[in-house]
Amino acid sequence: MTMKVSEAMSESVLTVGPGHTLREVATLMADRHIGSAVVHDPEHPGPGIITERDLMLSIGAGESPDAELVEAHMASDVIFASPDWSLDDAAEAMVNHGFRHLVVVSGGDVAGMLSMRDLVRCYVEIASAAAAVGASVAASES
Repeated sequence: MTMKVSEAMSESVLTVGPGHTLREVATLMADRHIGSAVVHDPEHPGPGIITERDLMLSIGAGESPDAELVEAHMASDVIFASPDWSLDDAAEAMVNHGFRHLVVVSGGDVAGMLSMRDLVRCYVEIASAAAAVGASVAASES
């Protein structure tokens, strides 16, 4: 069974601007229990992304989350996933580029976000379904 990114992604995406402080973004992400936000910067083509890892690195470096802005910590070298990619293609892109989140874009618009957690959840569902089919086949052969 091949699942598509569109079946696994979250369609609810937090969007922030480059002028938000890291504390503002951390608060918004914590309130929604998510690990990333899309950054919309009208000065740059395409969306960027800021993740919990970016926040952690800044705070770990002793920077103030009240003074540091998203624009200084966001990633703009983003790999975009298509909703019709297979989960295997998305997982390969994430592993090859060291990303834990992929922005999903359809027709030039942000359609969702795919996280490693989404991938693991779907792979567990696929494995459980396969195990149930295997158990059913084994029972019918008895």
